[in-house]
Amino acid sequence: MKKVDVLLGLQWGDEGKGKIVDVLTPKYDMVARFQGGPNAGHTLEFNSEKYVLRSIPSGIFQGNKINVIGNGVVLDPLLFKEESEALAKSGHNIIERLVISRKAHLIMPTHRLLDAANEKAKGGAKIGTTGKGIGPTYTDKVSRNGLRVGDIEHNFAEKYEKAKARHMSTLKALDFPIEDNGIEVKWFEAVEYLKQFKFVDSEFLVNNALVGGKSVLAEGAQGSLLDIDFGSYPFVTSSNTVCAGCCTGLGVAPKNIGEVYGIFKAYCTRVGAGPFPTELFDETGDRMCNIGHEFGSVTGRKRRCGWIDLVALRYTCMLNGVTKLIMMKSDVLDTFKTIKVCVAYDIDGEETREFPFELNEKVKPVYIELPGWEQKLSGLREEDQLPQNFKNYIKFIEKELGIPVYIVSVGPDREETIIRH
Repeated sequence: MKKVDVLLGLQWGDEGKGKIVDVLTPKYDMVARFQGGPNAGHTLEFNSEKYVLRSIPSGIFQGNKINVIGNGVVLDPLLFKEESEALAKSGHNIIERLVISRKAHLIMPTHRLLDAANEKAKGGAKIGTTGKGIGPTYTDKVSRNGLRVGDIEHNFAEKYEKAKARHMSTLKALDFPIEDNGIEVKWFEAVEYLKQFKFVDSEFLVNNALVGGKSVLAEGAQGSLLDIDFGSYPFVTSSNTVCAGCCTGLGVAPKNIGEVYGIFKAYCTRVGAGPFPTELFDETGDRMCNIGHEFGSVTGRKRRCGWIDLVALRYTCMLNGVTKLIMMKSDVLDTFKTIKVCVAYDIDGEETREFPFELNEKVKPVYIELPGWEQKLSGLREEDQLPQNFKNYIKFIEKELGIPVYIVSVGPDREETIIRH
């Protein structure tokens, strides 16, 4: 029996998971998303084309793979329809390649309104959600009031109206204005579109594939520091983004997890509100942002930038049981003479290497400095071509984390990837 390999982000999301899934998928028979919703934005670039996937697994470009939207995902039919139609226009027949779990929850139009209403009610303490209704959908799931993909097959209109009435009552209590903008009609058209796809009991599909000797790659969304339990709460997402989320989001037993690929950037970014100990507010941070084109692939929001944080990375490597590291966007640091690495936190004069209960203004990064490589990486294709100072940077990270760096990305294209041996 095969095991499921898991690929996930180790920082605050936007690590470059989409590209790496696409690089790794040739050796897998099945690629499955196990949590999150259309707030994900996995960008892939190849053959001079750029694609942004929000709900659809990144293995969709490999013609002979089965792609699964698992039960842990929340799905907006409207955004899903837009995404799939855009892929269809570019010549990718996803109806044959994609299946959807009956147990995945549906994002309703009123979930978006609830998202906006909740953020408005928080005022200055708002979290900075993407406004796509993901939090309220997971809230309904946990409170046992959710609407699932499988419900489309049984008394759907009745279940929808019941859920909608409950939402409207909440919106009225929050005194949130409700306008008829025609979204509901389009949403139901998108539900009809969804019916073209095969709805499956994905837990059986995945486990039967493993028993049959098929190889499965589970693709995470967002990043481990946004995990609902272990992230920088309350500035987190609404699902379990760590490896354990694969078990609940696909129905895979813990003993059936194989390799865990942990993806991180050579520096650090964050979108929206929330603590960020190594954030840079100077020209260096702006340089990182501009060179790295650090703007959200779904929201377009500017990402906050800072030096790499090994305290946070040690923590997420531990939580996920990472077996292989993958470093992205190394080329963004090509022009920096000196590179700083956060190795510990100073909290009220005491130094710690452990991630604290709460990241607040008392948490100060403790840096060591390493010499930059000051050489263009993007044209390199072999490990022995890498500059010595870059190799030293990798070696330092491996020593601190105790895990090998398996892949180094030196540019956005599929070809700009070095697998280390």
